[in-house]
Amino acid sequence: MPELLEPRPGAAGRHVGGNTEEPMGHGEMKSYFDEPSLDYAVTDTLIDDGVREELASIAARYPQPRSALLPMLHLVQSVEGRVTPAGIEACAEILGLTTADVSGVATFYTMYKRRPVGKYHVGVCTTSLCAVMGGDEVYARLQDHLGIGNDETTEDGAVTLEHLECNAACDMAPVMMVNWEFFDQTTPRRACEIVDALRAGEEVTATRGARVVTWQQAERVLAGFPDGRADEGVTSGPTSQLGLRVAAERGWSAPDPNDFRTTGDDSAEEAK
Repeated sequence: MPELLEPRPGAAGRHVGGNTEEPMGHGEMKSYFDEPSLDYAVTDTLIDDGVREELASIAARYPQPRSALLPMLHLVQSVEGRVTPAGIEACAEILGLTTADVSGVATFYTMYKRRPVGKYHVGVCTTSLCAVMGGDEVYARLQDHLGIGNDETTEDGAVTLEHLECNAACDMAPVMMVNWEFFDQTTPRRACEIVDALRAGEEVTATRGARVVTWQQAERVLAGFPDGRADEGVTSGPTSQLGLRVAAERGWSAPDPNDFRTTGDDSAEEAK
């Protein structure tokens, strides 16, 4: 198995953590929280009046406007390719929050990116079960194949590679995701074939889910703007449905809720 090449922070000429010549053990992986905060040197922005209107429309969906912050940040990423200072300011202004409030959220959740993301974000689960089922090998092979380290992007801007924590698909381990679409029971060879096809502009369909679109298009969907692909492709695999099949074979069913009385019902009976 190739060594897991984890980048060290501060290497010149690369993204932060770009020295892929220094091998690091799996236990020393740099986390999202080891990275620097937002790049406040960025002054250019694509946040225009049209984007602001869409941000405001997201906020209008919620009884408490600040609840809209997460999808609003996804919309910012769909436009800017990451979270930017201009995006932070726009969200803060619309929601009546401070930029510190918004920045604190944007730098807490790992799905919000502080550096530009490639056309395809490839995430390999390296948490316990996926790791022992081959996730480490998949991740290491992709690093070697793409010539990049964790959270780095290929020179052509096509692929960003990241090791992810649990994708809640242990029954399909090892799992790789491309722009949040599942590729189940992935092998190192298959993973390389998938990224090569994407870089060549070929259409790729997830194991469970839809055809893969660009990362920014997927971010727009996460912001709450459907692209009509919600029912496209297989949504559940046979191992996930095993419990249903066993229940059907044995005649099991969920209890009828009408057979249970709540505490309030008991009180009402006693009061009679």
